[in-house]
Amino acid sequence: MYEPIRTKSVHTVAADGGTFPHRSREEELDIQLAGHLSALLAVTDELRALGPDDQELAAAADELAGQIARLRGGHAPVRAALTAAGPEQDRAALHQRAHALAGRALVVAASRADTAAAILAARRMEYHSGAERLVSA
Repeated sequence: MYEPIRTKSVHTVAADGGTFPHRSREEELDIQLAGHLSALLAVTDELRALGPDDQELAAAADELAGQIARLRGGHAPVRAALTAAGPEQDRAALHQRAHALAGRALVVAASRADTAAAILAARRMEYHSGAERLVSA
């Protein structure tokens, strides 16, 4: 009356273990941290394109790129080309976004116990917090 089940049960597939790749918690945190730092690098490049030549942002972008490359096993991140700015964007909003991204990176770096990335993220948070206040005023 009923057709027999021809596929393996979900429990059997899960117990098999070798059917799909697994990553360690540290590898997952590396991926997350590299993603947050990449997003922060993109916003930093946007800010650099909007304003005058800011050495602080240029140095930060290079440092972010170095950390991302370290986390990705030497693969350099894709960088936005610095071109003439289009319509004026809200700098305060960009600084606020960069501050939030740096905060996320700090949380992941702290849980991963990555001191270099945590220090970099904390410095970026401090910079963007101060810059946001200056732009808003």
